[in-house]
Amino acid sequence: MTTAPAPARRPLGLSVPAVLGLALLGVPRVILHDLGVLQPGSLANALLVFVPVLLWIGSALLVRVPRPLLTLLVIGAAYGVLLALCHQLLWGASFPGPGPRLGGNLADLPPLAHAIVIRGAAVLSSLVTGVMVGVVCGLVAELAALLLRGAPRTGR
Repeated sequence: MTTAPAPARRPLGLSVPAVLGLALLGVPRVILHDLGVLQPGSLANALLVFVPVLLWIGSALLVRVPRPLLTLLVIGAAYGVLLALCHQLLWGASFPGPGPRLGGNLADLPPLAHAIVIRGAAVLSSLVTGVMVGVVCGLVAELAALLLRGAPRTGR
């Protein structure tokens, strides 16, 4: 007698394609920003900033993921990787010409050193930004999930 294989366990409550799809929702703003198409403070910019993260939170709540903080942290980390990748690929559009250079005591370093340090800092900044966005969204989703479930009742 054969038994059907157990369904794959999803510790995040979402499939890998769903996690990547949600992270990809933030990419259009990154591309449009790096190309200089979006103006800070515009309605389009605000929508492209807030709609993706609201969809992250909404998805976690709708699917009732077991640990919203962990799930949204992972989505945020994936977004951070995509953010770093987009910034690196669009570096020339963001910084036409020789690009940014270090100053002060580091100004005399070779051009390659400037590029490595500045681009490396941009990658690190993108990763931290993605993770922090994921953490904030995860905390909001955790709180919302608690409120939607209702406060625990005492045994009286």
